Amino acid sequence: MSGKLAKAKGFKKSKPGTYLSIGTTLFGAVSIVKQAKKAKTEQDTLQMIDAVVSAAAIVTGVALLVRELRRLHDDDVLAG
Repeated sequence: MSGKLAKAKGFKKSKPGTYLSIGTTLFGAVSIVKQAKKAKTEQDTLQMIDAVVSAAAIVTGVALLVRELRRLHDDDVLAG
């Protein structure tokens, strides 16, 4: 594995990388809220369903990232 790729993969599994992933995921929620508002205004059921499913994906993604963050914290406690 190349050095840069290894560093990038290591960053993704680090606390700062996990926090960045959570922030990026939550930033995507802004567009979902806009989509839901537009769907409600236009009374577009299909678009509203899409917004709800997308919101569920964001919630699940953040939950997975928080779990990873807790695991990283537990590893630090055990190591330190």
